[in-house]
Amino acid sequence: MTTFLSAVTADHFDTEVLQQHWIPLAADDADTAAVLRERLGIDFTAARRQVRESDNFLYLPVVAGYQRGETIERVTIVFALDGEFLVTLQPSEHFVPFDKAVAKMRRNPELAGSAHGVMYALLWALNEASERVLYHAGDALEALHEEIEQALGSHDRTEIADLRDAMSRLDATARIVARTRETQLQLARTARHLVADAPATHGELSDSIGLLLADIDGVKEHAGVEYDKARYLQQSATSRLGARQNDFVRVFAVVTAVSLPPTLIATCYGMDLTGITESPWQLGLSITILLAVVAAVVPLAYLRKKGLLR
Repeated sequence: MTTFLSAVTADHFDTEVLQQHWIPLAADDADTAAVLRERLGIDFTAARRQVRESDNFLYLPVVAGYQRGETIERVTIVFALDGEFLVTLQPSEHFVPFDKAVAKMRRNPELAGSAHGVMYALLWALNEASERVLYHAGDALEALHEEIEQALGSHDRTEIADLRDAMSRLDATARIVARTRETQLQLARTARHLVADAPATHGELSDSIGLLLADIDGVKEHAGVEYDKARYLQQSATSRLGARQNDFVRVFAVVTAVSLPPTLIATCYGMDLTGITESPWQLGLSITILLAVVAAVVPLAYLRKKGLLR
């Protein structure tokens, strides 16, 4: 087998070669799972959430994100690795990110010569998928920034309704970035296990995995930058929206302070004072008007002093 694989060139790469070391297992393929359990002792039941090691296989789960159209999907990939085989528990439908791994192995056929080489290519593809997710999220954040700025600068009720929708999409984008950071932590953990498990004869592969670890860390830092952008945009939009609400409250306070005295005067004129002994008093109406004016001036003076009339 080793002689045959070493003779494979990039011009004659055949994906069937991968079957000698890589067994993709669809999540809903119970029959194949039963065969693998019987022949190789592979059991994914307890390995979907945490690293697990059995007598023959090392199980490494990764919750990966990838872009499909305009949506971001998240799936759990579980790697089961031993010295000869790599079995991946993956989605039932065609998993697009692994196409990049196959293309990489077509360019570097020696990777298909071992289970560890195949796993390196698959981890590389997942890391590339994470980076594309971050670029998608970055573009979404730029568009949301412009949309929120436009909505905050408008007094149209429709724009305010659009602002709520934009804030909701901003929260969703921030969650995508945060989950990508988690994915990078899991990829780094898996790559470190791969380095530790790789045979000593795979010196070049160990160097490649070291470079992959650096790339994974770089994507994680990129995710941190995008997450900070999302948080800043959230805080900025929230504070500016709060300032606008304070402006509305100030306007209502001024309107109330100005309209209350005329309301008081109208109330006095609408009262029936026939049975009240003080009603003939000629100065009563003048004093009522004077008190109403004072009642209007005092709140206005207070609001002006507090700077609420600017």
